[in-house]
Amino acid sequence: MRFDKGCEIIWKDRKRRFGLPLSFYRYYIVKKEGEWVKFFRHKGFFSAIIDDINVYRCFDVTLFASLADRIFGTGTIEISSNDAHVPSFHLRHIKNPYKVRDMISSLIEIERKKKNIGITEFQVTDH
Repeated sequence: MRFDKGCEIIWKDRKRRFGLPLSFYRYYIVKKEGEWVKFFRHKGFFSAIIDDINVYRCFDVTLFASLADRIFGTGTIEISSNDAHVPSFHLRHIKNPYKVRDMISSLIEIERKKKNIGITEFQVTDH
């Protein structure tokens, strides 16, 4: 996948099967200095579907690791966002999921602070 000049790929991986990158799903975290940081998901070989989401729009990161994932050192990260087009962004069966989750959480906090964006959380209490 090609990105504009001035873009830096912070992280990339592929969806894995049995720990091996045998898939046409590719994932990227790309930074364009001074402008944005985005998650990209590229699906396909002959024709491609490319989704992206701005990091600052994300508000929750969840890691799922089945027994097979733990055996092969992989996991799935679900990123929830307030983007109407991509409300849930999955990085399926990626390598080193715990490190990636921590990196993503840090990037979200950094980008939200840069843009001075807070998130309001609602709690429902029973009376």
